[in-house]
Amino acid sequence: MNQRNLDYLQNQLKYTGFGENLTDQLKENLAKENSRFVLVHKAQYGKDELTAALQFSRSMQSELYFFNSYKASLAKSGQGGGPSQRFYIGKEGSNITLKEAYNLLDGRSVHKDMTTRQGRLYQAWLQLDFKNTLPNGNFKMLQFGRNYGFDLFESLKKLPIQEIHVQADRVKILDSLKKGNRQQVTLSGPSDGQKVFIEANPQFKAIILYDSSYHRMRQSPQAPAVSEERSQAVKQDDKTQKNSADRTQRYEQNETKSTKAKGLSR
Repeated sequence: MNQRNLDYLQNQLKYTGFGENLTDQLKENLAKENSRFVLVHKAQYGKDELTAALQFSRSMQSELYFFNSYKASLAKSGQGGGPSQRFYIGKEGSNITLKEAYNLLDGRSVHKDMTTRQGRLYQAWLQLDFKNTLPNGNFKMLQFGRNYGFDLFESLKKLPIQEIHVQADRVKILDSLKKGNRQQVTLSGPSDGQKVFIEANPQFKAIILYDSSYHRMRQSPQAPAVSEERSQAVKQDDKTQKNSADRTQRYEQNETKSTKAKGLSR
């Protein structure tokens, strides 16, 4: 077994988010000297489970092994089989980590450093298009670059978020959202002290808010944030009150017409 090759693969696994739990299995498979092998890793995110099948192969020119890709499959709590996607391993720093894979499969966007075929570096938000499947079985990966017009920090500044005014907290929020996480923040103003979760939505150039029960919310900087359910209830109450007012107005108009008609008949 090539120790330098083992150390390199261990570092790849570590920095791609798989930790060190696969070390023993990796050593065993390298010792067998098969041309290919697969390692399976499971991770829990809340009530969701992500299963990853990691593909390794030996070079045709040497004894060195390479970590080529992993297929991540998401199982949502209380649901059957969920979406899956194969993520390829390339240059350090540009690989999709295990947590980022979970966030992508859960419908969120991830901000990554990318490289063109000509070697030019650029940054872009990535998002899976679940309505568009490629011939290899993967979902199409959408990209939203700088020219698309989504500015994460400017979008956050429009919201009454307390933590945004403290540099350390602001950096933490930005980093977390770029990894595709839902980040908890505190609202100020009319919603002072309210804890909510936010996530970046570059496709629609927006920040999505959720309440503590992960119900999507509507809000504006000048008004308290409310959940979609509460918003619908308020709309229904407004509609009921309007209908009642309309009925009262029609009744009063009819009564006035009736009184005038009686006066004329006399």
